[in-house]
Amino acid sequence: MNLEQARFNMIEQQIRPWEVLDTQVLSLLAMVRREDFVPKIHRDLAFADLEIPLPPHSHPSQCMLSPKVEARLLQDLAVQKHERVLEVGAGSGYMAALLAHRAAQVISLEIEPSLAAMARENLQQAGIDNAQVLVADAAKPLADSHGPFDVIVLSGSVAELPEHLKGRLAVGGRLAAIVGTEPVMSATLLTRVGEQAWRTEQRWETVAPRLQHFPQPSSFRF
Repeated sequence: MNLEQARFNMIEQQIRPWEVLDTQVLSLLAMVRREDFVPKIHRDLAFADLEIPLPPHSHPSQCMLSPKVEARLLQDLAVQKHERVLEVGAGSGYMAALLAHRAAQVISLEIEPSLAAMARENLQQAGIDNAQVLVADAAKPLADSHGPFDVIVLSGSVAELPEHLKGRLAVGGRLAAIVGTEPVMSATLLTRVGEQAWRTEQRWETVAPRLQHFPQPSSFRF
């Protein structure tokens, strides 16, 4: 496989048509080697328009999101060099790597210890030293030492925006999450505009695997 041609095709045929036009985001996708964050067994799928499963395969959320979804979340967040970022769902570390190139510091939480170890190794091999991967269940209230953050991104879907994560945003901070239930979910951008005030925007539609342990919507219907 010609990796550089495959990377170019991913950007031009998948990501640009999905309205990702921020030149800084596109340049970052061309620079960060996505294939180095993909399990070897799936290396040929590194640039495919699909979610790539990650070991130990015990939950659907253990995957890399499709490249176009990762890119558009990154574009929506518009991370700045001075900002502190929290990621929920480290996976293989690829999204943390993208964020780290744009932020001052990234803390990525991963519920699966073996995935956290993989993400740490991948980030180290990529020479990224401003991203830290911690084993934690982000569906539970975070330790007081975590936050406030300028940016929070959920690398997976939730039924509704988590209140305890909203409270970890600094004023002016943004939280990006894929919210809702199948067959249609909305990529949602929450901005904290005051101490007790938030603005919510539904940006685009997609579907993503559910993050573990976050509340599920009630199945009861009248």
